[in-house]
Amino acid sequence: MPLTRKKKETINRVSAAVVLIILAAAFGFPFFWMIITSIKPTEEVFIYPPKIIPKVLHMVNYVEAATMIPYFRYLWNTVYIAIVWTSGIIFCSTLTAYGFSRLKWKGRDIFFYIMLATMMVPFQVILIPLFVMYSKIHWVGTFKPLTWPGFLGFSGAFYIFLMRQFFMTLPKDLEDAAKIDGCNEFQVFLRIMLPLVKPGLAAVVLFCFVAVWNDFLEPLVYINSQDKYTLALGIYNFAAARFSSWPRLMASAIQISLPVIIVFFFVQKTFIQGITLTGIKG
Repeated sequence: MPLTRKKKETINRVSAAVVLIILAAAFGFPFFWMIITSIKPTEEVFIYPPKIIPKVLHMVNYVEAATMIPYFRYLWNTVYIAIVWTSGIIFCSTLTAYGFSRLKWKGRDIFFYIMLATMMVPFQVILIPLFVMYSKIHWVGTFKPLTWPGFLGFSGAFYIFLMRQFFMTLPKDLEDAAKIDGCNEFQVFLRIMLPLVKPGLAAVVLFCFVAVWNDFLEPLVYINSQDKYTLALGIYNFAAARFSSWPRLMASAIQISLPVIIVFFFVQKTFIQGITLTGIKG
């Protein structure tokens, strides 16, 4: 007996749900094991067969992980760098994307393709020239190489591309109506276009914030004082000094991951909408 259309749709939905559950479990298991390890005493980490739930929850691992290094100092440094860099990227990427998408000027597409080509250049290629330049202007050893270049558009090609694609989804009639009402170009951008691209802004903010939060190479190159370390550098030093203390290391890893997870849960609806709509047109 042939299956009806409704039964086929039900089978497809169930099959998709099963596949998604399996994939979610596969991707989530390492994080689950990290949480379990972080609440175990050290002697229970390598026992065989392994215990999923320890006899006693060793929550003191989190306290020790936060006190054995200046955790809150590193947290403040990371938050400061992430906020300033993300603010600079938003400022530059929105203005540049608006110019590439809504304004007509000679050579616009050529310059856009040149900008896209910079995405194919590995960061390691320009790392030494940047270090030489920053050292000559006495920025090495400070937060400036990790913050202010965001306002100059450095490493912003990907975010400009996302925002350009989102601006191109907006109808031309909105822009024309605003200009008829007396708005200049900057007022059109600030009052009409910018509020309509909030999902795209959320996507840019989350991508940029996570990239800066997890960045290890640039702070390692430019920061030479432990007082200015980020969480990534602080956790690395903690791991090098106390490599055998796996529960404390897992607790530290959770402490560095938790803020990003919390931010994602707050903006996930807007973020997913931005990713879905980006690239529809253009």
